[in-house]
Amino acid sequence: MTDPAESGAIRAALSRLRRTTEIPVAFAGMTGEGRGFRITELTGTTTQALRGLAIAPGNGLGGKAVALARPTSVTDYRSSRVISHEYDSAVAAEGLRSVLAVPVVVRRRVRGVVYAALRESLALGDRALDTAADAVRELEQTLVVREEAQRLMQAQQTPVRDPRAWEEVREAHAELRTLAHRLPEGALRQELLDACGRLATACGPEAARGQGKRPPDAVTLTPREVDVVSCIAGGGTNAAVAARTGLKPETVKAYLRSAMRKLGTHTRLETVVAARRAALIP
Repeated sequence: MTDPAESGAIRAALSRLRRTTEIPVAFAGMTGEGRGFRITELTGTTTQALRGLAIAPGNGLGGKAVALARPTSVTDYRSSRVISHEYDSAVAAEGLRSVLAVPVVVRRRVRGVVYAALRESLALGDRALDTAADAVRELEQTLVVREEAQRLMQAQQTPVRDPRAWEEVREAHAELRTLAHRLPEGALRQELLDACGRLATACGPEAARGQGKRPPDAVTLTPREVDVVSCIAGGGTNAAVAARTGLKPETVKAYLRSAMRKLGTHTRLETVVAARRAALIP
């Protein structure tokens, strides 16, 4: 079962798919522990025939997309000879003919299927398939970010004693901040940045004494200044930080100079140490 935030991400992908392809009907379902799934999100439908439909791996168009882990399509669902027909009654009730199915693949595992459909028998060309795949790629990236955010929150709640484990936490923090800025403005992006902030605060000096909050006199950096310092903490050069964050090298230098001025530091190492003492980065 999808959680509310994940459901919102799926609905956004469906809306984007309909808008960019001008295909009137879109629906989707996410897999659980197994490879089967239920259709849970619909847009552009006129009935509830598809809602809750359980799709088994290999069955129908969606099950085939799961089994092959690649997009599939049919020009006329009911007469197609390349798919099985366990779900014909539901498809017919909604009046669908041409259908494409794109698997949602996260970390090499199929996590669900996004469909787009027409109520007439027309070939869905490469443009429609490519546009649908682009919408699904954005959904996949969103799901990756959510998984990383959950891993980050688990790291925040688990005491870390191994120095090597600390480096993994710090690397995850920097990576998540970078991923957050690739997302559009919205609740998910802010949720991720808030999680990064809570991790940094929990790892600060006050957290070691059980307080878990930022010192009242701590310096405040802008989000991008924190991004730059966090990446530098992992040993990145200005060029590497620029490539990772999508900024220009000159912009990275400007953010670093600004952070150093606020923190009262003179070297990169001093800046990282000061940022950690201020609970700005883990």
